[in-house]
Amino acid sequence: MSSDLEVSALAINVTIPESLRWTDTRRGEAFTLATLNVRLLPDGHLAVKAYGRPSGGGRGAYVSFPVPDRPELAALVDDAASRAGALWAAHRGLG
Repeated sequence: MSSDLEVSALAINVTIPESLRWTDTRRGEAFTLATLNVRLLPDGHLAVKAYGRPSGGGRGAYVSFPVPDRPELAALVDDAASRAGALWAAHRGLG
């Protein structure tokens, strides 16, 4: 396989455990953040956004938010990236 093969996106979605979820507000509406989207950047660093739905329920938009600088969330992102890497490395090809 050629080392100049371009892979344009490496991203995973991670469910945030109940104990680590938080709420944030956008345009006066509270959102419960329940999912992280973690991307591997070309330089090897990770970028992460949190996604959630309106806390009051309904069919509101699925909106992104920055992730707070909390050690337990950083550990979740690190663990998820390591787990995803192991899963990718062990892939069994097209099924």
